[in-house]
Amino acid sequence: MTTQQDVLTIKEGLAGRLRLNRPKALHSLNRQMVRDMATALLEWRNDPDVRIILIDHTEGRGFCAGGDVVTIANSVDGAEEAARAFFFDEYRLNHLEYTYPKPGVAFMDGITMGGGVGIACPCRFRVATERTLLAMPETTIGIFPDVGGGRYLSRLRGRLAQFLALTGARLDGAECFRLRLATHYLPSDRVEEAKERIIAQPFRVEAILDELSEENVPEARIMGNLNKIDRYFTSDRLEEILEALDAGATEGDEWARAEAETIRKKSPMACKVTLKLLVESPYQLHFVDEMRMEYGIMVRLIHHPDFREGVRALLIDKDNAPNWHPTNPAVIGDAEVQAFFEPLPIEEQWRPFDF
Repeated sequence: MTTQQDVLTIKEGLAGRLRLNRPKALHSLNRQMVRDMATALLEWRNDPDVRIILIDHTEGRGFCAGGDVVTIANSVDGAEEAARAFFFDEYRLNHLEYTYPKPGVAFMDGITMGGGVGIACPCRFRVATERTLLAMPETTIGIFPDVGGGRYLSRLRGRLAQFLALTGARLDGAECFRLRLATHYLPSDRVEEAKERIIAQPFRVEAILDELSEENVPEARIMGNLNKIDRYFTSDRLEEILEALDAGATEGDEWARAEAETIRKKSPMACKVTLKLLVESPYQLHFVDEMRMEYGIMVRLIHHPDFREGVRALLIDKDNAPNWHPTNPAVIGDAEVQAFFEPLPIEEQWRPFDF
């Protein structure tokens, strides 16, 4: 009896292929998958027969639903090192992709959340389809948009970063394309043709994606809310954002009322940490600095009670009734948030692969 591999790492034509293969778990990432992908990329780095990297999934409706947070949360209970090791290795993979000398193509054809965004966004080409559903919903489980999320989100126009990170709003393929989180928008029935042609002619990857792209991309709904997002999310303080949304709701803005309600379901501590991340990330000159900062935050945040409580409420008991600590954001002081950003001791800090 053979054991199914959770990720397939194969060479095909002139391409190195990373194929996520956990369809029953929406291809969520475990530590072995992360390590297998990194091992393959390191092997292909100087392989002249590999000209391009393709990242996709084998079957099912998810490209990648993120990290396997239930397992990670259980690791925090029983073995702190196992949880730390997952994030250490995951961020190494993210950094390896970001600095990789060969172009990558990610086919975000389906659910793309959290860790899925982390393996897609470093790619030079990011393909969305009508089945794409992208989000960074980490504040729902008491953590923050990591895997480089601070870097990717903080570089979006206006106050989109604050909106997307706090609410965990889901973007469809057209919205991803319009916001440049995706470089191309293809109908899903052209994806396999795109892969086949790229594998055969990787030096024409951009031309191939351009040729197969949908000429009439659907309307990006989020564009109609940009003015509201910029107005209501202008502050870097959670209480002031909620006050602005509440004021809008009082004036009859149903959108503002709904977004305020959404944010109040999230972990207040995670939301405050996230807002500070979005302030600090633009000052991290290199991606290695971003990863080092995010790892330090994550190591501390996974030991805050909100992480296990968020995973319990959303993914284990599924009662969607988390008991956050604290429940009132106003009692969380700046010093308490700043503590998550203090550098770890040198021997505990994250570091990339040595080439």
